[in-house]
Amino acid sequence: MTEWLTSSRRWRVLLTGLVGMVLLGGCRDAEMTTLDAHLNALRQRPEGSIESLPPAPVYRTAHYSQAQQRSPFSAERRTQEGAVTASQGDGPDRQRPREPLERFPLEQLELVGTLTVGGQPSALIRAPDGNVYRLFEGHYLGTDFGRVTAIQDAGVELVERVREGGTWRQRQRTLEFNDSSQAAE
Repeated sequence: MTEWLTSSRRWRVLLTGLVGMVLLGGCRDAEMTTLDAHLNALRQRPEGSIESLPPAPVYRTAHYSQAQQRSPFSAERRTQEGAVTASQGDGPDRQRPREPLERFPLEQLELVGTLTVGGQPSALIRAPDGNVYRLFEGHYLGTDFGRVTAIQDAGVELVERVREGGTWRQRQRTLEFNDSSQAAE
């Protein structure tokens, strides 16, 4: 019986191979050369027409002759005589990075101490956020662009820039110890 099964398997394999060859033989097309020739003929004579491109536009170069005039993007101010001048020269430098104590008004800052290390004086300022900051001459504090000009044992002197009537002016201020900070010492 096993001989018959093996013989049957052989016949199946042979029959399957024969059917596969017949099917693959049917995929071959003898007319392929004729089709290629027809497609090549169609490619040689294209149909339709393509419009030619319009001529490229000619652009004229623009010359800017107002370079010496006032820029429309910069602020201006009027002086007492009525002449117009730029306000950049005497105003604060808005391009510099802001320092931490410039977030608070000067009235909310408290001088809690002064130090002199290596001959260089510094001030200790308590801010409303609870932090104590160390300042040197030239540092900024307060919302009116205040710059520290001198640090002494009694207090910190600074110059603020305030805007009055369209012009900037300097104002001298002093940040001194208050009663509660002296009582804590």
